[in-house]
Amino acid sequence: MTGAGLIALDNGCRGAAIGLLFMIAALRLRDGPATAAARLGAILALAGAAYAIVSAPEFPSHWHWWGIPILAISLSGPVTFWLWARAAFDDDFSFRPWHGGIWATLVGLKLLVVCGTFAGTSASIIDRSLTFSNLALAGLAAAQTLATWSVDLVDGRRRLRIAVLIGTLAYIVTDITSNLLDIAPLVSASVDGSLGRAFGLCLLALIAAYGLFRIAPSDQALASPPASALTDRNGPIENGGRSTIEPTLLARLERLMTVERTYRRERLTIGSLAELMGLPEYRLRQIINQGLGHRNFNAFLNRYRIDEAKAALGDPSQKDVPILTIAMDAGFQSLGPFNRAFKADTGQTPTEFRRLALNKENLKPLNIKMNFEIGEPAEKSTSHIR
Repeated sequence: MTGAGLIALDNGCRGAAIGLLFMIAALRLRDGPATAAARLGAILALAGAAYAIVSAPEFPSHWHWWGIPILAISLSGPVTFWLWARAAFDDDFSFRPWHGGIWATLVGLKLLVVCGTFAGTSASIIDRSLTFSNLALAGLAAAQTLATWSVDLVDGRRRLRIAVLIGTLAYIVTDITSNLLDIAPLVSASVDGSLGRAFGLCLLALIAAYGLFRIAPSDQALASPPASALTDRNGPIENGGRSTIEPTLLARLERLMTVERTYRRERLTIGSLAELMGLPEYRLRQIINQGLGHRNFNAFLNRYRIDEAKAALGDPSQKDVPILTIAMDAGFQSLGPFNRAFKADTGQTPTEFRRLALNKENLKPLNIKMNFEIGEPAEKSTSHIR
């Protein structure tokens, strides 16, 4: 194929990738930026589209004022990718101001280097430091995926988002490594190298679009009411026509949790719980996710653990029992995760919850006594009239 044909194919791949990525960004924000994952997913898609534009062979090498925003968005890809991985695979993630600080620092420094504010040795040092930072962010994103893989209960998210994450991670690492080895200018100057990047972007955009449309129906299953699953139906529970959840399985799982208190077991995993129920692991994931509405196995266990802890903290006979002992008895391995999970559920620390609960218990006898004393004269007065 001639050079003109390769350039045309390159532009075609980039145009397709840009169109798909803009569509993904629009779909992520279609119903409003409801979640951090949706917002960051839209920004990541825009960063990919901007990169497809600025890395094109025909894009002007001299930066005009109108090109700076496009360049800034394209440079935000690695840090946005890290934040997106945190938000997409950690249901407890919340955006913090220091996340924005990291984003602004890394993008701002890279922007200054590209625009020529720094030159010579200082520019080289900053550029290499940013390259290592981006590699570290890519590694953190991969670590987040692996850390939450086993407890993720959403089948669509497990199958498809992991594919998008690995593909994007490989693309970022390849691109950063090429810069680290000082071969980026050669790749940029090569039509074949540019076409390879354009084709890779187009492929990733296709995978992301496919994943977006496949994950959305899976998340809709979470609308199933957990309580009515056991009380309002005698037959199997339908979930969008894709699967059925038998009430007997839900009842067996509920018995394991409430009667046998299996959640207390040390290092309980979804695999070991599936063995206790005599079910394949994927089937138990389906029951907990679609039948009870939980997206995360740890959140499912913590529901029972925190309920037990609240009962113990509000029990006057256990007022001298250390909070750590209560947390360990309920199944938590250490005090830190217990405190975080407890405050996320109640809005209070365990100490605050115990103090308020015990104060209420102490006030009950006083209220009963006051009601009796107030009611006694009224009875005497009634008896006198008679």
